[in-house]
Amino acid sequence: MMPDDTLTRRAFLGVGAQGAAALVVGFYLPACGGTRETTPGRAGQAFTPNAWIRITADDRITILVEKPELGQGSRTYTAMMVAEELEADWSTIRVVQAPTVPAIYKELRTAGSGGVESTYLAMRQAGAQARELLRTAAARHWGVPRQDCRAVNGAIVLAGTGRRLSFGALASAAAALPALAPTEIPLKAPEQFRLIGRAVPRLDLPAKVDGSATFGIDVRVPGLLFAVIARCPYFGGRLRHVDATRARRVPGVHAVFPVAPLPRRFNTAGGVAVVADSSWSAVQGRRELVLAWDRPAGEPESTAGLRRVMERAVLGPATFVAVDRGDVVDALRGASRVLEADYESPFQAHATMEPMNTTVDVREREIEVWSPTQFADEVQREIAELAGVALDRVIVHMTLSGGSFGRRYQWDVPAEAWQVANVMRRPVQVMWTREDDFQHDFYRPHNRQRLRAGLDTRGRLVAWSTRIVTTPIAATNLYTGYTESPETLRDPATIAALEWYGGDIAPYAIPNFRLDYAPADSVVPRSWWRSVASSYTPFAEESFMDELAHALGRDPLRFRLDLLTPGEPDADRLRRVLRLAAEQAGWGTPLPAFQGRGLACRVNGTCSAQVAHVAVDPDGSVRVLRVVSAVDCGLVISPDGVRAMTEGAINFALTAVLTGAITVKDGAVEQSNFHDYRVLRLSQAPDIDVQIVSSTAPPSGVGELGAMLAGPAVANAVFAATGVRVRRLPIESTLLRRT
Repeated sequence: MMPDDTLTRRAFLGVGAQGAAALVVGFYLPACGGTRETTPGRAGQAFTPNAWIRITADDRITILVEKPELGQGSRTYTAMMVAEELEADWSTIRVVQAPTVPAIYKELRTAGSGGVESTYLAMRQAGAQARELLRTAAARHWGVPRQDCRAVNGAIVLAGTGRRLSFGALASAAAALPALAPTEIPLKAPEQFRLIGRAVPRLDLPAKVDGSATFGIDVRVPGLLFAVIARCPYFGGRLRHVDATRARRVPGVHAVFPVAPLPRRFNTAGGVAVVADSSWSAVQGRRELVLAWDRPAGEPESTAGLRRVMERAVLGPATFVAVDRGDVVDALRGASRVLEADYESPFQAHATMEPMNTTVDVREREIEVWSPTQFADEVQREIAELAGVALDRVIVHMTLSGGSFGRRYQWDVPAEAWQVANVMRRPVQVMWTREDDFQHDFYRPHNRQRLRAGLDTRGRLVAWSTRIVTTPIAATNLYTGYTESPETLRDPATIAALEWYGGDIAPYAIPNFRLDYAPADSVVPRSWWRSVASSYTPFAEESFMDELAHALGRDPLRFRLDLLTPGEPDADRLRRVLRLAAEQAGWGTPLPAFQGRGLACRVNGTCSAQVAHVAVDPDGSVRVLRVVSAVDCGLVISPDGVRAMTEGAINFALTAVLTGAITVKDGAVEQSNFHDYRVLRLSQAPDIDVQIVSSTAPPSGVGELGAMLAGPAVANAVFAATGVRVRRLPIESTLLRRT
């Protein structure tokens, strides 16, 4: 099917029903830089702000959303912020994806749980501006003072008369009014909200339920072909020989040809493309290929060998010191008691439910792309660079995405799709099978962390040091956020930048603290995984905090509360969520044998605490029965969205806690599908209770925070249930077996 939730700029500026003019409101988002300005105008007039609201005579309100919809609810929370100030009738709202025009739209990507935080003020101001233009138009129509006109549920009402005009009826007149400065329009107080903070139906759900929603893998355009690529199973290997005789005989196969690997930034492995008139034929054709691969020189990498490298690196010199407060060496030397522990997590796959895919049509004058990407502007830039054409000759449609978790922040798949389509000169959808996904992912880094703590004679925590060792993302990732010159990528600070955060123990009050980093070489490609470094650093930090509490005979909750700096804002917020999560989880109340509760917390803009309740069976398997998550994310736009994101993040992370691991042998990934990389099953999903702290502070993100705490909360609960300390994920049942 053709995507129906994108809109061209020309169509957006077009007239409304029966040719009537529309009110179009534009504004600049804060991240865009330059001067913010607001430009209303009649339908068809040219203007170039970077996000728009369109109201037409049929009372339909269309909102363009720059952020891609990956399941996080961007198409709903964005509309809620606009509609709140506009006083719109929610049933009249339609949301469409903004076109990829980077000169106009500056937020064509999403990452870091920053969608709400980065758009909250600008979206509300846009809604308020449209509301004020409509009020002015109504006042002029009735010949009354503007203050007598109020916006109420999609109409302007004249006080004391019962007279009303719908937004659509006023759209043409409002479009002719001069611009208003959005910063000078007063916004509603939180107590006046009727949408923000309320349960509002998600706008994308009906289409997802009835099957009409278009995900990347659903894209169908005239003349579409399907392609799969046979890639070298060995990292760094190359194609030596291919015999495609049998593959070309498979019914439906159109072409078989080599695809060259692309260099760093695109970072594709290359291989052999099989193009057919159906995905089935393409896959069957690939199975008939006779392939010979050259392995890279040197000893092939293995998980066992990498672990030995990391064991040495935790003892060797640091390449980067992130935090160095006080004198840790002296404080540890003078401590009455020193505790030490190592924590480890393996490579992790993203395991998105929708396999990777992109559709590309290379035409004479332009190239059109349909991709479930997090990063539309970079995909456009990449294709333009590969094709040697101007940006405006590359059209990129961001489709819905069936999961991302950081994987769709790379652009290797669009590059492959362009390579194949450029040969075929017909629309081609490059698809990855599940086996492709698991064996050619950009994995979360393998990591090892060594933590040491010093206690004085009174049992006070006086020193803490953390050494983090990972296979760094910067060495193989397509985009680091820095310049991509070889000199920059050898810079220790650049290499460490994506590896250590989340390991800082603030806001715990520990006078002497050091956090440093050392890399471990690996040929396995790595990249962002949901919450990046914070997907593994809190596992070590919060597990070690639990170890210290038990070593001192202290309650882990009380121990944490006593360490929080009095009067420090983040400490006060963390104290609230800790107490709330503990209270709702029944912290301290008795449990049956071999059941336990574990606690973990984190400040990352948003403050959160989790309590996991687990049961450990005689065979050593761990069942997570319940998780209570307390969240303080400032002012909440969509409570249902906060709960959904938190629940999803916890369930996502439990795969890495309980079962998920990518291991390497002879230079290749051993796992190939869900049978040997076991994602969380429905029967394993715990009851999750999300407690939201009421706040009027500016909103902050929640998309990643839930994933950060599941590991330490469950590991600490396992210790409470069994007395066995978990220091390596996923949890090994052999350590806990009682039979």
